This record gives sequence, structure tokens and C-alpha cells, in this order.
Amino acid sequence: MAHFAKIDDNNIVLNVVTVNNEDCLDSNGVESEAVGQAYLEQHNNWPADKWIQTSRHTELGEHKLGGTPLRANFAAIGMTYDRDNDLFHTTNKPYPSWVLNTTEGRWQSPIGDAPELTQAQRDDTFESGLSRYIYIWNEETRTWDLSTITL
Repeated sequence: MAHFAKIDDNNIVLNVVTVNNEDCLDSNGVESEAVGQAYLEQHNNWPADKWIQTSRHTELGEHKLGGTPLRANFAAIGMTYDRDNDLFHTTNKPYPSWVLNTTEGRWQSPIGDAPELTQAQRDDTFESGLSRYIYIWNEETRTWDLSTITL
């Protein structure tokens, strides 16, 4: 099955649909996004260029079955299709300073991901096993601040 995201004029994903592989084959029997788009336009009364193929096996720029990743992430309702970078990502930027990682299709702080907790911090847990520590982004200082969780 092929998967296509239906997007609006603002490139927001409205829906994700499946299409039989045979409905995406060109005259040579090769799968073609354009053929799938034309099929969807004909059967759904939505412009072909507003149907963008997506792969349910692609997440954070990696194909989970070892194949070639397609558009960084599997599309979901409410996500954005970034035409310039040809990828799907969550719509809302968590903080004004964050930038889009175009390899993984995710928002990232300008200094990268939060540091890893030390082994001692990971071992200091509540009865549930949840660590008592977490890094929280500080937009004012643009740093990751270590915080202690209280229950």
C-alpha cells in the first residue's frame, strides 16, 4: 500500500490515506508518485499537487526497515509539509530560537539536544523508576538547565 498526505493551501496535513500500489503504477509498471496523485485527484476531488506521498516506515529521517527514508517522517494530521526541504515535520516550533533539523525533520535547540543524564542521575529514581532529574530548555539563556522533578 502507498500512503499519501492530503495538504491544504498552507501545507498542513489534513488527512493521510492509503492507495493500492497498482493505482500508482505508470505504463511501465513502475511506482510513480505522480500517478498516485492523479488517481487521488480523480477519485477525491482534491488537486493532485496537494497529495504528497509519505512512508509509514520513515521516522526522524530513517527508514525503519532499512530502505530509503521518504520526507523525514510519516505524515500525520496537523503536521506541516515543508516544500522547500521536501519533508514532513511537526507544525509548532517549541521555542522561537529552535531550528528545523532538515535531516531528521524535527525542531532542535540551537545548541543541539539536551545533555544525557549522568549514571548517578539516572539511578536516582522514584519508586516508579522515573528519574528525579530532567533537562529543561531555557529560552532566555538558550541553555539546557538541569531540573529536579518533584511528585
